[in-house]
Amino acid sequence: MQKHIALITYLVRDYAEAIRWFQNALGFKLFEDTDMGDGKRWVVIGPDTNSGARFLLAKAATPEQIVQIGKAAGGRVAFFLHTDDFQGMQKTMLNGGVKFLEAPRKEPYGTVAVFEDLYGNQWDLLQPKI
Repeated sequence: MQKHIALITYLVRDYAEAIRWFQNALGFKLFEDTDMGDGKRWVVIGPDTNSGARFLLAKAATPEQIVQIGKAAGGRVAFFLHTDDFQGMQKTMLNGGVKFLEAPRKEPYGTVAVFEDLYGNQWDLLQPKI
């Protein structure tokens, strides 16, 4: 029996701004954008690959959801973006307006730097050691 995590809910203020940011800043691919009626959409975005999880963009609809935007892990790193070309990916991201919170550093598990997404969630850009 095979199992994998396919989608992770990612709260957004606006579908269009989130799609633009993920495409322009991280080079993500829009896999699906289906109108569900009543202002809801089924929007799936992620790295252009056939492996790993993708995000289901969910527009915050209640005051409780709105205050949770940008708080995916309570101020800790919430997401980990792996690359096999740290310098090239970081350059692309900087050109796309991504804000890095630190300089790249070497850790026992690879090269890493923390960055923020458009809502303030923290991510690791990580080139794992092979």
